[in-house]
Amino acid sequence: MPKKNVARTVGRIFLGSFLVFAGVSHLKFARDEFQAQVPDWVPLDPDVTVLASGVVEVGLGAALLVARKRRGLVGVLTALFFVAVFPGNIAQWVEHRNAFGLDTDMKRFVRLFFQPVLIALAIWSTRTPRRTSTARSAP
Repeated sequence: MPKKNVARTVGRIFLGSFLVFAGVSHLKFARDEFQAQVPDWVPLDPDVTVLASGVVEVGLGAALLVARKRRGLVGVLTALFFVAVFPGNIAQWVEHRNAFGLDTDMKRFVRLFFQPVLIALAIWSTRTPRRTSTARSAP
């Protein structure tokens, strides 16, 4: 397996594991922390929002870990999920909400720059590398 494929696999496994852990924490032990990230303008109850996003995270994380044939689709869906929850991260910064040790405006602001990294990792780690043709032309 080429080094690039190994790096993609490691990235995908890391991201999938991270999402499963985050999703379980939504459902179990960090519900209050995640509720702090739900903007007031979301029309659902914050706990329902946290539970639903936790279920989605567990599903996406598991799919990243096991999907083979639809890996690229899973990557795109994961990236779209990260885009969809980004307003919550912005709201946490703008509304000065403390959660997960993000207890200063600077920490909350710096956190915003990790979302594009997660989006890129979701796409990159699930992309099927192009195969180059190694066949030689006959003389």
